[in-house]
Amino acid sequence: MSPHETPDPRRGAAAVPRVGLFITCVNDALYPETPKAVVRILERLGYDVEFPAAQTCCGQMHANSGYKNDAAALARSFEAVFGDYDAVVTPSGSCAAMARDQYPHLTGGDIGRRVHELSEFLLDVAGVEDVGARFPHTVTYHPTCHGTRALGLGDKPLRLLRAVDGIELVDLPAADQCCGFGGTFALKNTEVSSAMLADKCRHAAATGAEYLAAADNSCLTHIGGGISRLNRDVPAATARPRPVHYAEILASTA
Repeated sequence: MSPHETPDPRRGAAAVPRVGLFITCVNDALYPETPKAVVRILERLGYDVEFPAAQTCCGQMHANSGYKNDAAALARSFEAVFGDYDAVVTPSGSCAAMARDQYPHLTGGDIGRRVHELSEFLLDVAGVEDVGARFPHTVTYHPTCHGTRALGLGDKPLRLLRAVDGIELVDLPAADQCCGFGGTFALKNTEVSSAMLADKCRHAAATGAEYLAAADNSCLTHIGGGISRLNRDVPAATARPRPVHYAEILASTA
């Protein structure tokens, strides 16, 4: 729904979603520029974005590790914080998937249907493909597992990136293969995770792109660490793409 649509007579005002921003733990602690980018994009499109300060973790790590009661408590907190919003937007496929797929089992609530990964909101709610971005660089895109398999994002982030002025998108070989992060999987299955990461980093370097974009900074952290440690079997001249959340590309107007 565009912010410029005809007023909805049932609400007595323009039918503009009241948007709450869920920034996620990883972004709060390590990548604050990503949620700031989300705000710039949505405000550029005419939305007022609210950041409820009481938000905490979505509980994904707890749920995946078997701590159901702790996960349920965090899910209930999320529902209390964001319950009054028409839409909750997050720059994280994994956290959006947590709310949509696991909250109904933990609390019986339905807030998950109002939680949108950024590309879902832009394309499905705002109805916008070109957000007015400019990014004159070569970029390759890694479709993260939760976004691809749990949310079914398909090519939504790529559609948004293709509309960016000046960008040159380069296909990532074996793009559908997991990077090996998987949250606690990387800790519990270190050797398997490391092997998957090595494959992903070699493929990313082979693209020659300046940037590697994705929808989850957790995966980008994992891949970025691997890229920074590419071994001597990879030619020195091979590109080492810089990890970047695709929201920061969409927010750019340089």
